[in-house]
Amino acid sequence: MKYGYFDDLKKEYVITNPLTPLPWINYLGNNGYYGLISHSGGGYTFYQDAKLRRLTRYRYNNVPKESGGRYYYICDGKETFNPGYFPLENKLDEYSTRHGLGYTVITSVKNNLKVVVTYFIPLNDNVEIHKVIVENLSNENKNIKIYGLTEWALWNAVDDQTNFQRNLNIGEVEVTEQTIFHKTEYRERRNHFAYYHVNQKISGFDTNRDQFLGAYKGYDKPEVVLSRKSKNSITYGGSPIASLEVSLDLKPNEKKELVYQLGYFENKENSKFDKKGFINKRNVLKQIEKYEDIDYVNQEFKKLNTFWNETLSKYEISSSEEKLDRMVNIWHQYQCMVTFNMSRSASFFESGTGRGMGFRDSCQDILGFVHMIPDKARQRIIDLASIQFKDGSTYHQYQPLTKRGNADIGGGFNDDPLWLIGAASAYLKETGDFSILKEMVPFNNVVEDSDTLLNHLRKSIDYTLNNLGPHGLPLIGRADWNDCLNLNCYSTNPGESFQTTENIQSKAESVFIAGMFVQYGREYIEICEKLNLLNEAKRIEEKVLQMEKSVIDHGWDGKWFLRAYDANYNKVGSAENKEGKIYIEPQGFCTMALIGGSEYAKKALMSAKKYLENDYGMELLYPPYSKYYLELGEISSYPPGQKENGSVFCHNNPWVVIGFTKIKDGENAYALYTKNAPAFIEDKSDIHKTEPYVYSQTISGRSSKTYGEAKNSFLTGTASWAFVAVSQHILGVRPDFDGLIIDPVLPKHLDNITVKRVFRNKIFNIQIIRDKKMNQQLVVDGKKQKDNILIKLNNKQKVYEITKYII
Repeated sequence: MKYGYFDDLKKEYVITNPLTPLPWINYLGNNGYYGLISHSGGGYTFYQDAKLRRLTRYRYNNVPKESGGRYYYICDGKETFNPGYFPLENKLDEYSTRHGLGYTVITSVKNNLKVVVTYFIPLNDNVEIHKVIVENLSNENKNIKIYGLTEWALWNAVDDQTNFQRNLNIGEVEVTEQTIFHKTEYRERRNHFAYYHVNQKISGFDTNRDQFLGAYKGYDKPEVVLSRKSKNSITYGGSPIASLEVSLDLKPNEKKELVYQLGYFENKENSKFDKKGFINKRNVLKQIEKYEDIDYVNQEFKKLNTFWNETLSKYEISSSEEKLDRMVNIWHQYQCMVTFNMSRSASFFESGTGRGMGFRDSCQDILGFVHMIPDKARQRIIDLASIQFKDGSTYHQYQPLTKRGNADIGGGFNDDPLWLIGAASAYLKETGDFSILKEMVPFNNVVEDSDTLLNHLRKSIDYTLNNLGPHGLPLIGRADWNDCLNLNCYSTNPGESFQTTENIQSKAESVFIAGMFVQYGREYIEICEKLNLLNEAKRIEEKVLQMEKSVIDHGWDGKWFLRAYDANYNKVGSAENKEGKIYIEPQGFCTMALIGGSEYAKKALMSAKKYLENDYGMELLYPPYSKYYLELGEISSYPPGQKENGSVFCHNNPWVVIGFTKIKDGENAYALYTKNAPAFIEDKSDIHKTEPYVYSQTISGRSSKTYGEAKNSFLTGTASWAFVAVSQHILGVRPDFDGLIIDPVLPKHLDNITVKRVFRNKIFNIQIIRDKKMNQQLVVDGKKQKDNILIKLNNKQKVYEITKYII
């Protein structure tokens, strides 16, 4: 069942039924000021950090599902409705929500009154714009009232939801003409405030939630709206809101436009107040005045559209497969931008109060983002390296507002350091900018204790080499990529964190990290060779060969790669095990690295296909664990088929896709890619439940009672890896240190594909044509190349016309 459709021309997903299985969301903003918005206008807004600078309140895991957002109540005679259907749930004559790139448009018609609300955040200001157009479609005059509403959060999202003995005593606002200013804690240590404004004379306002709703009432029956009369309440403590009432007269077929602003502003510490002790509004009024002008608002919206069109134009394809084009040209890259901005911090499933920016997460997010805005990727790499310790280990997370490591969870996840090499390598290949390696970067954000980024990478490599187990394989630490495989935890206490608890000496080993070391060790070697650091390259080359041998000798189970050795040196992910016989992660990374060559890769991939594949991709392990295993940790705490215990963990499916391309198996690579690529499974939305335009982290596996149901949408490493898999390995257009590689591995039904790739400020127009007679020839500007894969760059040439022939 579908709840809408793709509009590829406008790069939008159009929702036509408001009763989606879950709130289907979009993201606003791109430069530090962000909003999450659902198809009904639910969600919240924050500045830089969803935990420390939460502007508006949203209630997670709530009943009903949506509670909190930017709501507009429309009163037309006896009729009252929300353009987004919720929270009133009054039936609409027409409804649609268009989730576009950085904006959302909600349109509805009720009683011959059409309302269109466009939500977006301009590129360069900390203000969320709500452009409201009301149109009288009838032949009679209408007198309507609009109540715009949002509920303020008290900045720190954790405190806001817990510390009520303080919170209910600190709320403060100021109201001036058409603006409500939220200034809780401004009187003390904060120099920032928020505001809600409309470019129309108001007929009333409210800032006290209890006064607006009425006793024991919710947003579905607000007293002020139902009575058609604001109370002009000023909150003093309590729960502050912002409600602005506007009265409009509409003649037949008349249309009027309003602009609401939800903004954030900071004053300098020495100029916080005016002479009367109120907020100094001199500078914020300049921002407010700009967006009172409808023409200016429309101009900024066009700039936003131009930004996204230019950003996504760096990689475009045209093929015979509409769904493939849709994913590559629009939704893959859009989701990569969102994950780069958010990491795993704020979504419908992530509350924004805990994780901040993950180290491994953000490193991987760079892989699918770097081609779009390389400068931002460069800065992110430096930020990540700045939370590394001198021994090469890293904090596992950091807060985006402070850029400081999160001490609550600390470090000890032994895969983390190697991801930094993957991210840096991707940046170097994309840009050719080796100057980043000379950047002085602090350890643990201590400026006095800095070293070059290159030496940070060296310490990442050496951290793995200094932490090897008895089989010559890397020690896993608290966990590797799979946070729930806690082989040193041995937790028996309910509520104890699996990730931060180690009850025995760290002895467990990870075959997965070994695969990472081989893959990224080779990339580190290439970096060293480019810098003429031949002794360092040789040193690591020997270590990579040793690691390969350790994997073959101790990490190969006969038909697939083992997952690990537990703390008692027992095999994990082996045919010898009763449960959890085979895991996906090492089959992906070890075949990407071609450990043991194509022969081992083919066996491992076919085993993965045999045991792990279902209708939605490959499950993380098989068979799932039926009970809690003390020696395995959190992975066995989930019911079978859920999350890490045997769901389709979409993140590592692309590793297997890339593995198939390494052995030139385009059929299996593409088939696996399409099993969970959103556009290919849109018609299963009633089962899948999450948004049909973006990837989710997990899809319940065959052993689950909710087989096919997805969770944790939008913020997942699947975004980057799926884009890398399809763009760089199936379509085969990928950056290299020495130029651009064209090496497609396509299924038989796909041929005659056109790819446009912007690479190092040059345009590559690529035709991929199936012609066995041409023997995989590469033709550049009409000339056959000696190298059938790599295109080396000419500094003066700006446009390249390329034909790549495939068999």
